[in-house]
Amino acid sequence: MRFSALVVSLCLLLGSFAGIPRSAHAASSSAYAALRVTTTGGGSISLTPGEVKPVTITLENTGTSTWKNDGTGYISLYTYGPKYRTSAFDPGTWLSATQVKRLQEASVAPGATGTISFSLRAPQTPGTYSETFALASESTAWVTGGEITLSVVVAEQQEEVSPAEENTESTASETYTANIVAQTATKLKARAGKPISFMIAVKNTGTATWSTLSVTDASSLTTAKTGQHVSFAHSSWSGKNAVTVQNQNIAPGETATLQFFLQTPQVNGNHSVAFSLAANGEELDGGELLLPIEVTGGSGELASAPAIENVETQFIASVEEPIMRVGVLIVDEETNWEVEIGSQTSDVELRDTDGKLLLTIPKGSNVRAAYENGVYVYGSGTAEKTSSLPLRFVPVTANAVLEITNFDRRVTRGTSFANNTFRNVLELRYNASKDRTWIINELGMEYYLRGLAETSNSSPTEYQKAILTAARTYAYYHYTHVSKHAAEGYLVDAYRDQVYWGYGQEERNPLITAAVEASRGYIVTYQGATAITSYFSRSDGMTRNWSDVWAGSIPYAQAVAVPCDQGKTLWGHGVGMSASGAICMANEGKTSEEILTYFYTGVEVERIWE
Repeated sequence: MRFSALVVSLCLLLGSFAGIPRSAHAASSSAYAALRVTTTGGGSISLTPGEVKPVTITLENTGTSTWKNDGTGYISLYTYGPKYRTSAFDPGTWLSATQVKRLQEASVAPGATGTISFSLRAPQTPGTYSETFALASESTAWVTGGEITLSVVVAEQQEEVSPAEENTESTASETYTANIVAQTATKLKARAGKPISFMIAVKNTGTATWSTLSVTDASSLTTAKTGQHVSFAHSSWSGKNAVTVQNQNIAPGETATLQFFLQTPQVNGNHSVAFSLAANGEELDGGELLLPIEVTGGSGELASAPAIENVETQFIASVEEPIMRVGVLIVDEETNWEVEIGSQTSDVELRDTDGKLLLTIPKGSNVRAAYENGVYVYGSGTAEKTSSLPLRFVPVTANAVLEITNFDRRVTRGTSFANNTFRNVLELRYNASKDRTWIINELGMEYYLRGLAETSNSSPTEYQKAILTAARTYAYYHYTHVSKHAAEGYLVDAYRDQVYWGYGQEERNPLITAAVEASRGYIVTYQGATAITSYFSRSDGMTRNWSDVWAGSIPYAQAVAVPCDQGKTLWGHGVGMSASGAICMANEGKTSEEILTYFYTGVEVERIWE
């Protein structure tokens, strides 16, 4: 879900950033913006060679300009990544080799939903393809948030076999192995009787495609001191030990995401919960997970301990502060297809992604790096060297500031600030699926929040804490789920998700940094799960139900009255927290927690890391 920068004015010119169809003038990002609502197949399309299949995409107009399907600035879909790419999936019914289809509706007003429908024809070569498209206002601008990537699997149609023939098929060549590549935490601390949402991402490293994937509680659960048997079973489990069973279609090399709940017992102590993963009924080698959980606030070893104040906010799930990976810059013609990186405050080690030290860059110096002709190049002149692995610029002093010295947004994008400095690690990574190279900023969650441009230094403190908690929750949701940007190696996009300007934003807004520290580690949860905390600029006196705007229904995203916005024009999608309404509440003396629990129905605000 895309988050718009709130209160501050965005001066990004899309023309210099992404390119504009038909060489036209750039429009502001607020004029043409979109939020994808639905996609056929959830964005995953399966085809057989030569098969033609229709695809429909619906998008909300979150900008200020009305979309039209004809006349000046009409809305249509182009091939993208790279832009104006000739696609092998054109069935001959597209408008041209690079322009797919126009908007289906004659006009779509801001806040309404529009439709793009087109067909794909699969090539004859089986394989997994990534097809990227982008929405554009003809001769005007690319539509912010209108980039769409489809995962297309082209597979030979399997011949039908009788059950008898199927039973005689040898499966000896199929292997069931896995690698758990991400999980919510490696250990937890939780209050007794509390539901906990947990996520794992598991990669299929075998040769068999997983049609079903299950998680089983394989524990022999005992408390550390008494040996009493306890259970972490949640009411959502499908059996006594069967945590979850999900239908999947995970081919070798692909990654599946599983989210499930645990229910902490009423017995204090250090417990270990063991989980076993299976696919198609076969145990997965490498699919074992042991999770230490410390339970407090219940009966047992702490039963006679002195009462602790504010139990509701102290006894919570405890995880380590997440490390965020932020896509901050596509390395293209804007920087002459290369970057120059160094630090004024720290020596920098240039390493590859295996951790090998390639060279040390002295403080005050910088080094050129690029992806050229299939390899990574670094150094200068005759001293240039190559690496087959992505390059990581790692400051010797943790969280020191790095600078991309040949990139200045004031020059190339007409902004007020260079915004070319970033804390901690910068990584140069090429992505084959989209044929482009990214600079990825890797840093702790709380430093990431300092660099967000979602509010201004002059907004009320309690509002700052509320919006930063909502932003932290959104970022944490992407951290604990397989990201939509996973194929490119990062978690959030610095422009299409939450607007992130890096260290420059932090330096200019010390009160935002103070609000980040004051709300450190707090997120919004609903019945133990991380909430999806959407927010927008301003309501018209009422927020909207999730189901009024997007597909499905979310119990905590319900319409509420916003008296301060009464009589005003809706700016944004209308779901979740109204920024102007939240500012009004803060000015009336409401706390950040009161603001959050008002706009998100039935939620809790909990601190999950220190």
